[in-house]
Amino acid sequence: MEFMSQLMPIIVYILLAVLLIVLIILVIKLLSTVDKTNAVLDDIEEKSRSLNGVFGAIDSITDTISMASDKLIDGIAAIVGKVVNRRRKTKKGGEDYE
Repeated sequence: MEFMSQLMPIIVYILLAVLLIVLIILVIKLLSTVDKTNAVLDDIEEKSRSLNGVFGAIDSITDTISMASDKLIDGIAAIVGKVVNRRRKTKKGGEDYE
């Protein structure tokens, strides 16, 4: 029994040393992985900045098309409104000039 009480702390210390070495290796690999990930993210950020001009152009084209379609719809609505108002005026006057 005395032999086991002397052997157990030695085994525990050896296992703790192995665990410490394994954790150090894992941390080093983790740092390497984080560095690679940062490099990839920097590359993605640079590429997305280069696309900002394209997205800006698409946005301005979309705004121009939207403004043109709004003006066209306003013109059509004004023409339809004038036609409807003429019909109402002619029917109120009692005569129909269609």
